[in-house]
Amino acid sequence: MRVVLRGAGFDVDETGTCQAALARAALRAPDVAIIELVLPDGDGVELCRRLREWSAMPLIVLSAIGDEDQKVRALEAGADDYVTKPFGARELVARLRATLRRVQRTDPSRLLLHGLEINLATRVVRREGREIPLTPIEFKLLRVLEQHRGRLVTHSALLQQVWGAVYEADRQTLRGHIANLRRKLEPPDGPPLIGTRHGVGYRFAQPAAEKAPALHSPQSLALAARDDRIPGPTGRAKPSRRAA
Repeated sequence: MRVVLRGAGFDVDETGTCQAALARAALRAPDVAIIELVLPDGDGVELCRRLREWSAMPLIVLSAIGDEDQKVRALEAGADDYVTKPFGARELVARLRATLRRVQRTDPSRLLLHGLEINLATRVVRREGREIPLTPIEFKLLRVLEQHRGRLVTHSALLQQVWGAVYEADRQTLRGHIANLRRKLEPPDGPPLIGTRHGVGYRFAQPAAEKAPALHSPQSLALAARDDRIPGPTGRAKPSRRAA
């Protein structure tokens, strides 16, 4: 599979377990994950579920099990596609490219949420035309919360994505910046935009009529885990400009 993906214009980087896949995703958020259903240290469905706690990346599950119940489990855990082995190389590449196209359709330059205008290109946030000054860290934190709006993002995931793995346990720093964001973004007479689940993480409110968010400004990376018991390694793939 590595050869097939590289031949299609992707760079491939494999991980061998659920834990390795989660660690890699936290360090550099991928655009799409290709995940084996059966893994040495767990189950691909559980990996989907854990990634979905903090990430909106598309997830493609590969499996030799074509049972309908397994497909439903994976899809309900957050998978976007389920591919049953054996499958053709061209089919997998086509599904991967189709998934990336769906993600990239959303124009990432300007978002309108809860009366806020967020310009990702200029890193400017406005309410009713008035610019709200944010520090680089505050904007990055808002960006991560916005990407996963409507979903709970754990303290650990926020710290890793905004500050890096070294700061994973520094919750006091995170609380301070969340408090600053609330003070700057939430109108005094309006509903809270950033909810708290004590001891777990934060959730950016999702407009009731809005569909689940797509990734913005993707890094063109696809993360996957490998099952040594089932032929066909998975990997992290980076489309070249030709394949994007």
